[in-house]
Amino acid sequence: MEKIFENKVAIVTGGSFGIGQATALAFASRGAKVVVADWVEDNEQATIKQIAAAGGEALFVKCDVSKAADITAMIDKAFSTYGRLDLAFNNAGIEGVSANTQECTQQNWDMTLAINLTGIWLCMKHELPHMLRQGKGAIVNCASVAGLIGFPGLPAYVASKHAVVGLTRTAALENAKLGVRINAVCPGVIRTSMIDRITGKDKAAEQQFVNMEPLGRFGEPAEVAEAVIWLCSDAASFVTGHALAVDGGWIAS
Repeated sequence: MEKIFENKVAIVTGGSFGIGQATALAFASRGAKVVVADWVEDNEQATIKQIAAAGGEALFVKCDVSKAADITAMIDKAFSTYGRLDLAFNNAGIEGVSANTQECTQQNWDMTLAINLTGIWLCMKHELPHMLRQGKGAIVNCASVAGLIGFPGLPAYVASKHAVVGLTRTAALENAKLGVRINAVCPGVIRTSMIDRITGKDKAAEQQFVNMEPLGRFGEPAEVAEAVIWLCSDAASFVTGHALAVDGGWIAS
């Protein structure tokens, strides 16, 4: 595989599992050194071990993206180890608790927005100065198809993901002439632990989601990862401020 990110350093939040893990592996396979950050420490260190087994280089940092101190510690670790920061996939997120708007608790609202929205803002706030000093960088934020259309029963999640799209566009415009491109990916139904929690692994519930997908199947984490890789690569050099749906055609239907 072509080492398009050789001598570059990437941060992936929520990198221990699912889409984050797949993207960390994809960055490493293209030559990047990867900082894998997650608030739940994977005792098996599966992401790091897979990268090392393939001949790549990575480190793990425990990080709660809703806490500014954790974000700065993560970036400080990246710099003390690798000396630079070129790429970031701000992916960490939660679905929150399912409830209609009038039944959504303030605790669920606050926690969902703290991680899904404030976390991405904090990441960009502390990533951007380093990239701007280098004069080049690429950031991809993880939104969702729920950032492009509404879903009943998930008011906090939907609000947070819509806000991520707006924040991405604003930051992209602010930095468009400064060498840093900023985009978002909007995954549809992807086969991860999040969809397992939503469906309870019930086959009938899973089929309902599959039926919504024009391609007739769940997406795979690696398919989202490839979209992130493209957005971060020079192949997407004229793309910024874009929210790329990776959704099997869901929002087109």
